Amino acid sequence: MSGEKKTEDYEEENGIENIEEFEPYNAIDQTGTKKEDKKRKRLSILTDIIIYAIIIYTCIYLIPTYVIQRTIVDGPSMENTLHNGEHLMVEKISYHLDKLKRFDIVVFYPHGRKNEEYYVKRIIGLPGETIQIKGSDIYINGEILKENYGKEPITFAGTAEEPLTLGDDEYFVMGDNREVSLDSRYEEVGVVPKENIGGRAILRIWPLKKFGLLNQK
Repeated sequence: MSGEKKTEDYEEENGIENIEEFEPYNAIDQTGTKKEDKKRKRLSILTDIIIYAIIIYTCIYLIPTYVIQRTIVDGPSMENTLHNGEHLMVEKISYHLDKLKRFDIVVFYPHGRKNEEYYVKRIIGLPGETIQIKGSDIYINGEILKENYGKEPITFAGTAEEPLTLGDDEYFVMGDNREVSLDSRYEEVGVVPKENIGGRAILRIWPLKKFGLLNQK
Protein backbone atom coordinates (compact mmCIF):
# COMPACT_ATOMS: atom_id res chain seq x y z
CA MET A 1 0.00 0.00 0.00
CA SER A 2 2.76 2.41 0.92
CA GLY A 3 4.40 1.70 -2.46
CA GLU A 4 1.23 2.55 -4.33
CA LYS A 5 0.79 5.74 -2.34
CA LYS A 6 4.36 6.75 -3.07
CA THR A 7 3.72 6.23 -6.76
CA GLU A 8 0.59 8.34 -6.64
CA ASP A 9 2.47 11.04 -4.73
CA TYR A 10 5.25 10.91 -7.32
CA GLU A 11 2.79 11.22 -10.18
CA GLU A 12 1.05 14.12 -8.51
CA GLU A 13 4.35 15.90 -7.80
CA ASN A 14 5.56 15.47 -11.39
CA GLY A 15 2.20 16.29 -13.07
CA ILE A 16 1.94 12.97 -14.86
CA GLU A 17 -1.83 12.79 -14.41
CA ASN A 18 -2.21 16.32 -15.74
CA ILE A 19 -0.27 15.43 -18.87
CA GLU A 20 -2.45 12.39 -19.54
CA GLU A 21 -5.59 14.43 -18.96
CA PHE A 22 -4.67 17.40 -21.18
CA GLU A 23 -2.99 15.67 -24.11
CA PRO A 24 -6.36 14.90 -25.80
CA TYR A 25 -7.43 18.56 -25.44
CA ASN A 26 -4.19 19.76 -27.04
CA ALA A 27 -4.84 17.45 -30.00
CA ILE A 28 -8.35 18.83 -30.38
CA ASP A 29 -7.04 22.40 -30.31
CA GLN A 30 -4.50 21.65 -33.04
CA THR A 31 -7.16 20.00 -35.21
CA GLY A 32 -9.47 22.96 -34.75
CA THR A 33 -6.70 25.40 -35.70
CA LYS A 34 -5.97 23.48 -38.91
CA LYS A 35 -9.66 23.57 -39.81
CA GLU A 36 -9.78 27.30 -39.21
CA ASP A 37 -6.70 27.81 -41.42
CA LYS A 38 -8.28 25.81 -44.25
CA LYS A 39 -11.48 27.80 -43.89
CA ARG A 40 -9.57 31.09 -44.10
CA LYS A 41 -7.70 29.89 -47.20
CA ARG A 42 -10.95 28.90 -48.91
CA LEU A 43 -12.48 32.27 -48.04
CA SER A 44 -9.41 34.08 -49.36
CA ILE A 45 -9.52 32.14 -52.65
CA LEU A 46 -13.25 32.82 -53.03
CA THR A 47 -12.69 36.53 -52.36
CA ASP A 48 -9.95 36.66 -55.01
CA ILE A 49 -12.21 34.93 -57.54
CA ILE A 50 -15.01 37.44 -56.90
CA ILE A 51 -12.62 40.38 -57.24
CA TYR A 52 -11.17 39.05 -60.51
CA ALA A 53 -14.68 38.40 -61.84
CA ILE A 54 -15.66 42.01 -61.09
CA ILE A 55 -12.51 43.32 -62.80
CA ILE A 56 -13.10 41.16 -65.89
CA TYR A 57 -16.78 42.17 -66.07
CA THR A 58 -15.80 45.83 -65.77
CA CYS A 59 -13.17 45.59 -68.53
CA ILE A 60 -15.28 43.51 -70.93
CA TYR A 61 -18.71 45.08 -70.46
CA LEU A 62 -18.90 48.24 -68.34
CA ILE A 63 -15.94 50.15 -69.81
CA PRO A 64 -16.78 49.49 -73.51
CA THR A 65 -20.46 50.17 -72.86
CA TYR A 66 -20.27 53.30 -70.73
CA VAL A 67 -16.72 54.72 -70.85
CA ILE A 68 -14.52 54.08 -73.89
CA GLN A 69 -14.09 51.65 -76.77
CA ARG A 70 -12.09 51.14 -79.98
CA THR A 71 -13.59 51.87 -83.42
CA ILE A 72 -12.22 51.40 -86.93
CA VAL A 73 -12.78 53.97 -89.69
CA ASP A 74 -14.45 52.38 -92.70
CA GLY A 75 -14.24 54.23 -96.02
CA PRO A 76 -13.03 57.65 -97.25
CA SER A 77 -15.91 59.84 -96.04
CA MET A 78 -13.84 61.59 -93.34
CA GLU A 79 -10.78 62.39 -95.44
CA ASN A 80 -8.57 64.28 -95.03
CA THR A 81 -9.04 64.13 -91.26
CA LEU A 82 -9.43 60.36 -90.96
CA HIS A 83 -8.60 57.58 -93.38
CA ASN A 84 -9.88 54.10 -94.06
CA GLY A 85 -8.60 51.51 -91.59
CA GLU A 86 -7.49 53.92 -88.89
CA HIS A 87 -8.25 52.91 -85.30
CA LEU A 88 -9.89 55.38 -82.93
CA MET A 89 -10.74 55.46 -79.24
CA VAL A 90 -14.29 56.67 -78.66
CA GLU A 91 -15.31 58.06 -75.28
CA LYS A 92 -18.93 57.86 -74.12
CA ILE A 93 -18.98 60.25 -71.18
CA SER A 94 -19.85 63.30 -73.30
CA TYR A 95 -22.85 61.49 -74.72
CA HIS A 96 -24.19 60.52 -71.30
CA LEU A 97 -23.66 64.04 -69.91
CA ASP A 98 -25.07 65.87 -72.96
CA LYS A 99 -21.70 67.49 -73.63
CA LEU A 100 -21.46 66.91 -77.39
CA LYS A 101 -20.34 70.03 -79.26
CA ARG A 102 -20.26 71.31 -82.81
CA PHE A 103 -17.41 69.80 -84.86
CA ASP A 104 -17.05 66.81 -82.53
CA ILE A 105 -16.38 63.61 -84.47
CA VAL A 106 -18.93 61.02 -83.42
CA VAL A 107 -19.75 57.39 -84.02
CA PHE A 108 -23.44 56.72 -84.58
CA TYR A 109 -25.78 53.99 -85.75
CA PRO A 110 -27.83 55.29 -88.72
CA HIS A 111 -30.30 52.41 -88.53
CA GLY A 112 -30.56 52.23 -84.75
CA ARG A 113 -28.46 50.53 -82.10
CA LYS A 114 -29.88 47.10 -82.87
CA ASN A 115 -28.11 47.27 -86.23
CA GLU A 116 -24.32 46.85 -86.03
CA GLU A 117 -23.58 49.22 -88.93
CA TYR A 118 -22.03 52.48 -87.73
CA TYR A 119 -20.79 55.72 -89.33
CA VAL A 120 -18.09 58.15 -88.27
CA LYS A 121 -19.02 61.78 -89.02
CA ARG A 122 -18.64 65.32 -87.72
CA ILE A 123 -21.38 67.21 -85.88
CA ILE A 124 -22.44 70.31 -87.82
CA GLY A 125 -25.86 71.15 -86.38
CA LEU A 126 -26.94 70.98 -82.73
CA PRO A 127 -30.37 70.32 -81.21
CA GLY A 128 -32.86 73.14 -81.80
CA GLU A 129 -30.84 74.80 -84.57
CA THR A 130 -31.99 75.44 -88.13
CA ILE A 131 -29.62 74.18 -90.83
CA GLN A 132 -29.52 75.19 -94.48
CA ILE A 133 -26.95 74.67 -97.22
CA LYS A 134 -26.76 77.33 -99.96
CA GLY A 135 -24.23 76.63 -102.65
CA SER A 136 -21.10 75.57 -100.79
CA ASP A 137 -21.98 77.39 -97.57
CA ILE A 138 -23.61 76.02 -94.42
CA TYR A 139 -25.99 78.29 -92.54
CA ILE A 140 -26.87 77.89 -88.88
CA ASN A 141 -29.91 79.90 -87.76
CA GLY A 142 -29.47 82.14 -90.80
CA GLU A 143 -25.75 82.82 -90.32
CA ILE A 144 -22.86 81.33 -92.31
CA LEU A 145 -20.94 78.70 -90.37
CA LYS A 146 -17.21 79.35 -90.48
CA GLU A 147 -15.40 76.04 -90.82
CA ASN A 148 -12.62 74.56 -92.92
CA TYR A 149 -13.03 70.83 -92.40
CA GLY A 150 -14.36 70.09 -95.87
CA LYS A 151 -11.95 68.37 -98.25
CA GLU A 152 -13.77 69.94 -101.18
CA PRO A 153 -16.59 72.52 -101.54
CA ILE A 154 -20.14 71.27 -101.03
CA THR A 155 -22.04 70.62 -104.25
CA PHE A 156 -25.03 68.70 -102.84
CA ALA A 157 -27.36 70.16 -100.22
CA GLY A 158 -29.87 67.33 -100.07
CA THR A 159 -32.27 67.53 -97.12
CA ALA A 160 -30.69 70.86 -96.09
CA GLU A 161 -31.53 72.62 -99.37
CA GLU A 162 -34.43 74.17 -97.50
CA PRO A 163 -34.21 75.27 -93.84
CA LEU A 164 -34.20 72.19 -91.61
CA THR A 165 -34.94 72.66 -87.91
CA LEU A 166 -33.54 70.00 -85.57
CA GLY A 167 -35.48 68.52 -82.68
CA ASP A 168 -34.44 68.68 -79.05
CA ASP A 169 -32.36 65.52 -79.33
CA GLU A 170 -31.29 65.64 -82.99
CA TYR A 171 -27.94 66.34 -84.61
CA PHE A 172 -26.99 67.15 -88.21
CA VAL A 173 -23.76 65.40 -89.20
CA MET A 174 -21.52 65.49 -92.26
CA GLY A 175 -18.36 63.80 -93.40
CA ASP A 176 -15.31 65.95 -94.12
CA ASN A 177 -15.09 64.46 -97.62
CA ARG A 178 -18.29 66.20 -98.67
CA GLU A 179 -18.42 64.78 -102.20
CA VAL A 180 -18.56 61.11 -101.16
CA SER A 181 -19.94 61.21 -97.63
CA LEU A 182 -23.31 59.61 -96.95
CA ASP A 183 -24.57 61.76 -94.10
CA SER A 184 -27.50 63.84 -92.82
CA ARG A 185 -27.98 65.41 -96.25
CA TYR A 186 -29.33 62.08 -97.48
CA GLU A 187 -32.78 60.86 -96.52
CA GLU A 188 -31.52 57.32 -95.84
CA VAL A 189 -29.41 58.75 -93.03
CA GLY A 190 -31.16 61.96 -92.04
CA VAL A 191 -30.71 63.77 -88.76
CA VAL A 192 -29.24 61.68 -85.95
CA PRO A 193 -31.21 61.16 -82.73
CA LYS A 194 -29.10 61.35 -79.59
CA GLU A 195 -30.01 57.78 -78.70
CA ASN A 196 -28.26 56.54 -81.86
CA ILE A 197 -24.95 58.23 -81.03
CA GLY A 198 -22.38 55.80 -79.64
CA GLY A 199 -19.71 58.25 -78.54
CA ARG A 200 -17.13 60.90 -79.43
CA ALA A 201 -13.84 60.04 -81.14
CA ILE A 202 -10.95 61.53 -79.17
CA LEU A 203 -7.79 59.58 -79.98
CA ARG A 204 -6.23 57.95 -83.02
CA ILE A 205 -4.24 54.89 -81.96
CA TRP A 206 -3.41 53.37 -85.36
CA PRO A 207 -1.34 53.79 -87.43
CA LEU A 208 1.28 54.51 -84.78
CA LYS A 209 2.89 57.29 -86.82
CA LYS A 210 -0.41 59.20 -86.53
CA PHE A 211 -1.01 58.37 -82.86
CA GLY A 212 -2.48 61.31 -81.00
CA LEU A 213 -5.52 63.30 -79.95
CA LEU A 214 -8.00 64.37 -82.60
CA ASN A 215 -8.06 68.15 -82.74
CA GLN A 216 -11.60 69.37 -82.40
CA LYS A 217 -12.13 73.13 -82.24
